[in-house]
Amino acid sequence: MKNDKKQTILIVEDEPALLKAYVEQFTEEGFSVLQAQNGQEGYGKALKGKPDILLLDILMPVMDGLTMMQNLRENEAWDKSIPIVFLTNLSANEERIMKIITENKPAYYFSKSSLTLRAIVETVREKLALRP
Repeated sequence: MKNDKKQTILIVEDEPALLKAYVEQFTEEGFSVLQAQNGQEGYGKALKGKPDILLLDILMPVMDGLTMMQNLRENEAWDKSIPIVFLTNLSANEERIMKIITENKPAYYFSKSSLTLRAIVETVREKLALRP
């Protein structure tokens, strides 16, 4: 029998309008949604809420998305197979960012400006389907 439990996504985004749009879209698509406005808040919610996938902005106040991911990956209580999808306006050509993401698989990188909300949902579903 298929497991009908809602999949939980944690969305960490410091721009209120964007966060609201993501939350509404993922809720509409049947996800259970956790949200945070900076990496420090997101880190706490990730450990407490145990989401199935994370959607992170990179540039945020208090703690950026890359630092949050690295802190989670170093935490013994964190399931390192949980996919992390970065959505950012930063250029993907930034070597440091790509190096960190590559070293922390499963982690993925997408430009906010190149994806619609629907495409973001589909991307998240794809990454969840790949999870062992």
